[in-house]
Amino acid sequence: MQASLEQLSQIIVFAGLETADQISLQPHTLVQHYLKGEIILHEGDRLPAKLYAVVSGSIQVTKTATTGKETILRTLAAGEIFAAPALLGNGISPATVTAESDCEILTIQRDALLKAIQQNPEIALRMLMIFNTRIQLLHETVHGLVSERAIVRLARLIQYFATESGTESSPQGTSLKAKLSYYRMARSSGITYEECVRLIKSINSVVAYSRGGQITILDAQKLDAIASGDVE
Repeated sequence: MQASLEQLSQIIVFAGLETADQISLQPHTLVQHYLKGEIILHEGDRLPAKLYAVVSGSIQVTKTATTGKETILRTLAAGEIFAAPALLGNGISPATVTAESDCEILTIQRDALLKAIQQNPEIALRMLMIFNTRIQLLHETVHGLVSERAIVRLARLIQYFATESGTESSPQGTSLKAKLSYYRMARSSGITYEECVRLIKSINSVVAYSRGGQITILDAQKLDAIASGDVE
């Protein structure tokens, strides 16, 4: 199915694009629906030369080590672009992309995108800013996995999702809108499921975990201290 003008305008790099420019892109777009848990891209897949973007729902990007251990690199929501190697690299998917919820994925042919960039170079600038931010985050993640203690990485992960997905007030404290199961936190922090459970229980005066992955921050100041590595 071809993307609508509304769907195109929802993608971050095309926000504010003139209607005429969006119309010129439309014939080169495709929107596909994926169910929760369905794999969109496999690690190692040969990617067609397209821009990939999330129109609705959310996706999860994971990487599998040679040992078989899988780590969550990031989650992306509506409006985000992904699969940079399809446009800028070797055309091989460096990670597996899975539908975290029912979602719609939009693709745009590379040649049509380059033509749009010639007419509006700001598109390329927005793309570079997004990919540069992700490279920096990846660097920080790798550095953390090598040098930081597991409890520090876990605290930073909770803070990241509090900022990225938002929070809401609850009788106990500040609850994350994103659901973080033990399994998801373990995979994102590079630790085992068992260690994740143990660490969360060890800071139960700082963070509360409820069934379904509901995380509530009970003491933001202490969580910040843990994330800063100031608490043993």
